[in-house]
Amino acid sequence: MKTPKPLSIPILGASLCALILSAVLAPSTTAAPDKPELNVLFIGNSYTARHNLAKVVKAMAEAGNPGLTLNPTSVIYGGRTLRDHWRLGTQNYVKLHALTRAEEEATIARLKEAAKDPKDRYAKGALKRHQTFIKEFESQRKKWDVVVLQSYRDDLEGKDSLYVQYAPKFAELARAQGAQVILYETTPTTQNAKPLTSAPDPKPVVEKTEAIAALANRIGANAAPMALVGHRCQTDRPDLTLRFINDAHLNKAMAYLTACTLYAAIFEKSPVGLPIDSITDIRYQGKDKTKDRDGNPITRKFSDKDRAQLQEIAWEGFLKFQTLRKSIDRK
Repeated sequence: MKTPKPLSIPILGASLCALILSAVLAPSTTAAPDKPELNVLFIGNSYTARHNLAKVVKAMAEAGNPGLTLNPTSVIYGGRTLRDHWRLGTQNYVKLHALTRAEEEATIARLKEAAKDPKDRYAKGALKRHQTFIKEFESQRKKWDVVVLQSYRDDLEGKDSLYVQYAPKFAELARAQGAQVILYETTPTTQNAKPLTSAPDPKPVVEKTEAIAALANRIGANAAPMALVGHRCQTDRPDLTLRFINDAHLNKAMAYLTACTLYAAIFEKSPVGLPIDSITDIRYQGKDKTKDRDGNPITRKFSDKDRAQLQEIAWEGFLKFQTLRKSIDRK
């Protein structure tokens, strides 16, 4: 499989170069001034939490960009969508650089009311998070360089989906501080738990991806199009599975593909050649922390061949998405 040539996207590429240059020139309290930094916020649910995805992206980013320090922060609520995150006040974390104490106090007051509902366990969790945050309010201020917005099943209705409604709300806050926005599109409905004999029907994948591409064009974002990447993997490597058998989440192969695709979306360059070769899950089987939910080793180390091929699949899927978004933009 030949590695495609990188596709140039001048606007995003230029913004990232300016971002890294400003990081080089700006003094930092956490790293030497001559080492660029990226502050990356991941917003999502277990599809971001599993396999410590943010840490894998950090490892890939620093391996592929010597001298770079990527500082990941995650706001996770299990099983929740962007609409839920908005209700739970995650937008406050996006605008940390400009958030006022009054705004945070208003969010806490609202969550206190919501938490009175004994069935609303997410409001309780969010309230605790915000109450902890406000104790060190000023010290938490920072600007984000990249904000990753994870979809879940909120992106299944195409252009009318809740994801399409709420991603722009978060994106507006991110773009106001000059941050790059990445749409991390998950694909829980098309991941295979068993090896395939042939690739699934591409039609629903393309339809879903077109909606994400149109959204990315509209709000000036980039994307990790995992439905498209997953389908490409199912086509090129039908022997691989993309989810656990005893757990509906993405498995280690899909997590690795996702990290590679996020790398491609953030830096707009190929992950091919990155040395990161293993993925470790955070959920284990019973009390045995050495086994995952399917009874396999909690860490999977990919062979050189599989590592290279998964990196190529991620990159090729990303490039196909970029071609698709350009064709949509021309319509």
